[in-house]
Amino acid sequence: MNKVLQKCLWILVLTALLLGVPRLSGAIADLFNYHVIDPDGSYAWISVHHIVQALIFIFMITAITKFKPLDFGFKWGNKEVGRKYVLTFTLIFGAGSLVSHIIAILSGSFQVFPFPLTALNIFGQMSFQLLLSGPSEELIFRAFAITMLALVVRGRFLKGKISYPNFIAAIIFGLAHVGFSFDPFTLNYNLFQVILSIILGIFYGDCYEKTGSVLYPMIMHSISNIIMVSLTIIATFLLI
Repeated sequence: MNKVLQKCLWILVLTALLLGVPRLSGAIADLFNYHVIDPDGSYAWISVHHIVQALIFIFMITAITKFKPLDFGFKWGNKEVGRKYVLTFTLIFGAGSLVSHIIAILSGSFQVFPFPLTALNIFGQMSFQLLLSGPSEELIFRAFAITMLALVVRGRFLKGKISYPNFIAAIIFGLAHVGFSFDPFTLNYNLFQVILSIILGIFYGDCYEKTGSVLYPMIMHSISNIIMVSLTIIATFLLI
């Protein structure tokens, strides 16, 4: 029973850390005024937010490795498996995203690009998605989360297809896409986005575990975001 309680406590502490640091990073990003370089708020705040949270976790990883020689997957690992993962994921996700956008347009549920279609907004948003979204979030929710969870959580399920550390990290990743406030207490989320985040998180985590590298999940994550944003921008151009 003590071991079970220790595992639960470890998971709760890591969950608070994984969800709390991004909130703290948001508060730090709020300290700056971006109106001059980003009048529509399309990329500057979110870029600073992701840089800050990445730096915090890099600091923690550096501190941890001084006391315990853990491998957080910053090398290329199994390159053959990594290449196959990235290629297969890109083809499947690209085709699925195209179909989902067509269905959304035909059903009238398509959501246009939320910022004016200026060169600055498009370039800023695409640069963020390519260079910061994947690296920052995979550093946190795969390299850090799975590695730290694996210290106390063992085993796999679904006939050995998914590890418990990967699944827990993916659930926390989904929760990170839920917004909330305390006064008054409210929850703000898109159920489809949360579920998609969990599913993608499992794929990213499986790639991380099988390749021994977080670099491939970073690439996959950035590719998925680039595909989604690109299709949204193109569709918005055509519809407006």
